Amino acid sequence: MTSPQQPHGPLRSFGRIKSRPIKPRQAALMDSLLPAITVPQGPFNPLTLKPDAAEVWLEIGFGGGEHLAAQAARRPDVLSLGAEPFMNGVASALRHIEEAGVQNVRLHHGDARELMAWLPDGSLDRLFILFPDPWPKARHHKRRLIQPEFLVEAARLLKPAAPFRFATDWADYADWTLERVLASGLFTWNPHRADDWRTPPADHITTRYEEKKLGDIAPVWLDFVRV
Repeated sequence: MTSPQQPHGPLRSFGRIKSRPIKPRQAALMDSLLPAITVPQGPFNPLTLKPDAAEVWLEIGFGGGEHLAAQAARRPDVLSLGAEPFMNGVASALRHIEEAGVQNVRLHHGDARELMAWLPDGSLDRLFILFPDPWPKARHHKRRLIQPEFLVEAARLLKPAAPFRFATDWADYADWTLERVLASGLFTWNPHRADDWRTPPADHITTRYEEKKLGDIAPVWLDFVRV
């Protein structure tokens, strides 16, 4: 499967791309660390960044970077890619990456769809989308990340049987995602009991954002598998 390379509109965020002033330490890391761990700007094979990587994971919208950095620390054999348009989130992630001392993270400060278009077919072993912008108003649903064309691109990148984890604390977005993912025919979802979507997976790392409970339900965890 090759990328359709369809044009997309500019990324819109339910939050703001930049809010509070970035702390001096994080600002310094934006100048020193970020250039060293930024992904190439254009088509590339992720294994050129870490030839000995056992797997390549991608987290879309990594927020403050807590989950991304902690997963990278747990699995130093994995190349962890992260995409985030929110400048304060990138700055926060850099602090977590530095504190964890991980060497296996590469970032894209911008629209995740740009990064996805640069990656070759079957290059990802795992995908995370955790608590994305909910866009709760019906007239804004077209801005949600989970759309049919996005799922086609995600399927292009994921290897067969690769896991795709989606989490949200908005009931309507959980229903929206489940309906569209299963309708795509590109992924399966096989829960055995309610706790499979109500309880955080054993390898999940809880973040401060998640603990704020900003949604209208307790978090829902949907672990899909690439057909």
